[in-house]
Amino acid sequence: MNKYQELNIWKKSMDLVEQVYSLSKSLPDEEKFGLISQIKRSSVSIPSNIAEGAGRNSNKEFIHFLSIANGSTTELETQLILIQRLKLVTKDKINIVLQLCVEIKKMNYALQKSIKRR
Repeated sequence: MNKYQELNIWKKSMDLVEQVYSLSKSLPDEEKFGLISQIKRSSVSIPSNIAEGAGRNSNKEFIHFLSIANGSTTELETQLILIQRLKLVTKDKINIVLQLCVEIKKMNYALQKSIKRR
């Protein structure tokens, strides 16, 4: 599967990265090397690992990279919840991004299940 750009999960995860970068502009400057850096890295990791897995030669490797992407999604969720608990941005702004994370995790599990059936 080399046409990773056609995967809905890849498209949705790219949307997530855009949302995270937008959200990061709302965070205080003192978080530039802390939470801002962390949420950007974990969000970028999601579509990157999906693409890398899709470019591999076996379904087993693809599933492995989807699993890594899922871990990055969960990592991002934790960081977003921390931002919310610290009241660094409004709950509404966080919830938009958290909802995307939930959707991506569901898509990820469904794709892994589909690949395993092949």
